[in-house]
Amino acid sequence: MKSEPEVYGIADLERDRTTIWDGVRNYQARNFLRSMASGDRAFFYHSNASPPGIIGLMQVVETDLVDPSQFDASSHYYDPKSTPEKPRWQTVEVEFIERFPSLISLDTLRQNFSPDDLWVVRQGNRLSVMPIEIPVAEKILAMAR
Repeated sequence: MKSEPEVYGIADLERDRTTIWDGVRNYQARNFLRSMASGDRAFFYHSNASPPGIIGLMQVVETDLVDPSQFDASSHYYDPKSTPEKPRWQTVEVEFIERFPSLISLDTLRQNFSPDDLWVVRQGNRLSVMPIEIPVAEKILAMAR
């Protein structure tokens, strides 16, 4: 799961302990959020950073939440076609697990994974939420530690 560190970074999650992952406005990413279950783990990826990369780990604590930002007309994520009766955007609540000792850069990820193994290394991939198969996740965790 990606976030820009100046918008909401791993330090923010570590401080807050939990947060909702709001503002996702891509249907494929939203569908990945919908498929998550409590207890699922997710990597925290700093995007639009120098360098971008995986910086920590979090866990899904609640699923199928309505993203409140879709109703806030002052929000960048406002969706005028969404109503409280028929919300278009769902999200999850996540909790902080750990910050890695050092960031695993996108360049390092590209050296260790193919685009088929890890979608974030695909050219032009801009999804903010992507699934990762367990063997790939285990390799990333080993790299982090």
